[in-house]
Amino acid sequence: MSPTRSSPIRQAVSLLAVVLLCAACAASKPKEAEPPAPVETKGAVKASPAAPLDKAQQELASGVASYENGAYKLAARQLQSALAQGLEGPENRARAHKYLAFMHCVGGRQRQCREEFTKALDADAAFDLTPAEAGHPTWGPVFRKIKSGRKPVTK
Repeated sequence: MSPTRSSPIRQAVSLLAVVLLCAACAASKPKEAEPPAPVETKGAVKASPAAPLDKAQQELASGVASYENGAYKLAARQLQSALAQGLEGPENRARAHKYLAFMHCVGGRQRQCREEFTKALDADAAFDLTPAEAGHPTWGPVFRKIKSGRKPVTK
């Protein structure tokens, strides 16, 4: 066999080595991140992943996260801040008032609880609680009473 010619087996092995090497490189190379598709959930903060949240929307998101983590005083401050900064969108404003109402209801502050649910419905006449939220023994009856006393929403 001459040194300039290689056998078909040697060529196949070399080709396989190159393919495996390229595959390993491709697997280890970080891919460019694609922005996640926006999640459509009722009452959620809506913003394009490419567009930064404004300060009020950031405060709303932080307030909801603080509420879910049990930091209720911090959550109340953040939600109030979001509203004071001019939180845009009726669903977002209603959502902020909803969480404030939840905290007032559980804290035994019935007047403030009713006021926050009223503000939520004023912000978004179509606002409603999820079935799980509506079934809560503390705030569910308060919300139903307020909602039943309002004019029905026509779409």
